[in-house]
Amino acid sequence: MLRFTYFLRSVLFVSLMAVATVVWAMACLLFAPLPYNKRYYWTARWNVFVIWLAKVVCGIRYQIKGMENLPDQPVILLSKHQSAWETIFYMTCMPRPLVYVFKKEITYIPFFGWGISLMRMIPIDRSKGKDAFAQVVEHGRRRLADGQWVIMFPEGTRIRVGEKGNYKLGGTRLATETNTAVVPIAMNSGECWGKNSFIKTPGLITVSIGKPIAPDGLSSAELMQKVEAWVEGEMRVISPQVYQKN
Repeated sequence: MLRFTYFLRSVLFVSLMAVATVVWAMACLLFAPLPYNKRYYWTARWNVFVIWLAKVVCGIRYQIKGMENLPDQPVILLSKHQSAWETIFYMTCMPRPLVYVFKKEITYIPFFGWGISLMRMIPIDRSKGKDAFAQVVEHGRRRLADGQWVIMFPEGTRIRVGEKGNYKLGGTRLATETNTAVVPIAMNSGECWGKNSFIKTPGLITVSIGKPIAPDGLSSAELMQKVEAWVEGEMRVISPQVYQKN
């Protein structure tokens, strides 16, 4: 019976989110002529609404640890990735506009892709290999110089709760190329909004932000080792019940 209740709540949540996406995508066309900061703010109200909706309808709450670790300077955020929740949430809580590195195909999604196209994100064509990374460096350098923060998910895709993906070096290569500190982030959104799971379950998501790690004297591989060690260690702090089973 409880699972059926969660199913009904999830149906309501997805339905309301879909309506909001269509309405807000239309509104984004009106925001297009605004200066970037205002355009970013108003477009990101969709994110605020969806996170609020997930809390009210599905009972998904959150807490943040380590906000004081975020520096007032350009950084590259490297986050654990378990769910669509964090891709929506980070734009609601970070003190600077975020620039996501994502697959170019996402911009083709009706309504949702339109809004993303207004946000100075970095779409990449993965089929271009080395040229795709050169594009990340070129655009990333420019965005960081403009005061935005670049955010990447080193595991590349959503990872199931309690599992660890292969940490790819794109984020730390960008850091070493641009001499920019990285900030590791651990979070356990998958416990409430699982990968490929339609049903959302109530619970408390913890987002834990680590201290910045400077790339000074480190290779991209060495820098990523530090990020991976902190993130995976912190995952065992915020989700001990999951890792005790493994």
